[in-house]
Amino acid sequence: MLFNSFIFLIFLAVVLPIFYLLPKKSYKNIFLLAASYFFYGYWDWRFCLLLLLSTVVDYYIGLKIYKTDDDRKRKLLLYASLGVNLGILGFFKYFNFFVDSFQTMINNFGGNVDSLHLNIILPVGISFYTFQTLSYTFDIYRKKLEPTENIIDFALFVSFFPQLVAGPIERAKDLLPQLYKKLSPTKDQLKEGATLIVLGLFRKVMIGDTAGRIVDHIFSNLHLYKSIEIIAAVLLFGIQIYADFSGYSKIARGTAKLLGIELMINFEQPYLSRNITEFWRRWHISLSSWLKDYLYITLGGNRKGEARTYANLMITMLLGGLWHGASWNFVIWGGLHGIYLATHKFMIKSKTEYDPITRLKDIPKVLLTFVLVAFTWLFFRATSWESTQMIFSAIFDWQPSEYAHIFIQIVVSYFILNFALDIIENRFGHTFMLRFKSMSVRLGILLSLFIVTLVYIFQSKPLPFIYFQF
Repeated sequence: MLFNSFIFLIFLAVVLPIFYLLPKKSYKNIFLLAASYFFYGYWDWRFCLLLLLSTVVDYYIGLKIYKTDDDRKRKLLLYASLGVNLGILGFFKYFNFFVDSFQTMINNFGGNVDSLHLNIILPVGISFYTFQTLSYTFDIYRKKLEPTENIIDFALFVSFFPQLVAGPIERAKDLLPQLYKKLSPTKDQLKEGATLIVLGLFRKVMIGDTAGRIVDHIFSNLHLYKSIEIIAAVLLFGIQIYADFSGYSKIARGTAKLLGIELMINFEQPYLSRNITEFWRRWHISLSSWLKDYLYITLGGNRKGEARTYANLMITMLLGGLWHGASWNFVIWGGLHGIYLATHKFMIKSKTEYDPITRLKDIPKVLLTFVLVAFTWLFFRATSWESTQMIFSAIFDWQPSEYAHIFIQIVVSYFILNFALDIIENRFGHTFMLRFKSMSVRLGILLSLFIVTLVYIFQSKPLPFIYFQF
C-alpha cells in the first residue's frame, strides 16, 4: 500500500476514527497491530509470516537474554537472533546475488550454477524491520534495555505501519515506552501530523515523482541520449531520491503523530551539508546511527588506532552499501562514501559543530559536497554494470546536444525548488507552515498543496517509493 495512493487515504480514513473511539490502551494497540498487518499484507499476505517469525523469535530471545547471567548462553542467544534474522534477510535478498557472483568466478573453469537460481520475491521493507528488531536484541544483550513482557506491544513496535516498510528505523528505547501508554494525540500533534503529511506528499509526488519520470525514461534508453542529457538525469536522480525518501519520512512521522506517536527525524536537509561527514549526519539518520552504534562501534570504532579506524569505517560503509541492495553497484556506492568519510576524517582531525547555513562562504562547500554525493548516485541508480559503463562512456566521450539548454533549465528548476524548501526548513523547522499566524492562510496553503497533489495522483499512476525495494 503506497502512501501516495487513494487506497492509503481510504485506509487512513477508516483506521483513525476507529482508533480514536477505542477506550482502552490494550484495545488501541491490538487494533493498530491488526491494521499494521493488513497494511503490510496488502502487497502479499505471505510477507506477514516472515514479519511474525522475526517478532516471535526476538520477543522470546530478548526475554531469555535478560533472565540469564551466563555470558556464554547470552552470546548463543544473541547469535541465534542474528542467525534467524540475517538468515531470512540473506536468503530473500542476497541468495541470487551470491549465485551470480559465484557463477562469474567459475566461468573460466566451465562451471555452471544457473540451476541454483530461485524465483524469489523480495519482501517489502525486510531490511528495515530486520534492523529494527535486531537493535532490540542488541540493546538487551548490552544491558541498555529491559525487554517488554507484552508481546502485543513488542509486535506493534516491530510492525507499526507508518514506518514499517521504509523507516525510520526506530529504537526500542524510544518507541516502546510510547506504546506502553494509552495513545492519545494532542492538538499540536494533530496539527503537525496533518502538516507533515501534506508537505511529505507534495515533496514525494510533485518533486520526486515528476523528476523520477524523466530519470526513468533516460536511464531506460541510455543509448538514445547525449552526454549533457545523461548528466542531467544523474543530477535529477539526486533530487528524486531525496524528495522521494524524505517525503516518505515526513508522511510516516505525520501519520504517527495522528496516532499520538513521535518518530525520529530521518532527514535534516542533507544537501545543505558542507562536507561528507555532515551529510551522513543529516541523510537517512536512522540508518547511519544504526550502522555506527551496532556495526562501527562493535568493530572497534576509533578505539584501536588510526589505521583500524579507517578500516572499520570502510567496512561499515561497504556493508551499508550492500544493505541497500544485492548488486556490486551498491557496494561501489558504499565504498565511495567510505573513501569520502575516511579522507575527510584524515583531513579534519577535530570534531566540528554544524551550525545552520548562514554564511555565503559555505556555498562552495555545499556545492562540492553535493557534486561528490551526486557522483555516487550514478552507481546507485544504474541497474547494472553495463549501464554504468554506458554512462561513463557518454560522459567521457562527449557528445553535444541541441537540447542542452532545455535539460539545463529542467535541472536548475528542480534545484531551485528543492533547495528553497530546504533553506526554509533549515530556518523555520519541518512544520514551517504552522508559523503562519492566520489559520485561514495556513489552511489555504496546505489545502492548495494537497489538492494539487491529489489531482496529479489521479492523473498519473503513483510511482513506488524507491526505498521499498530495500
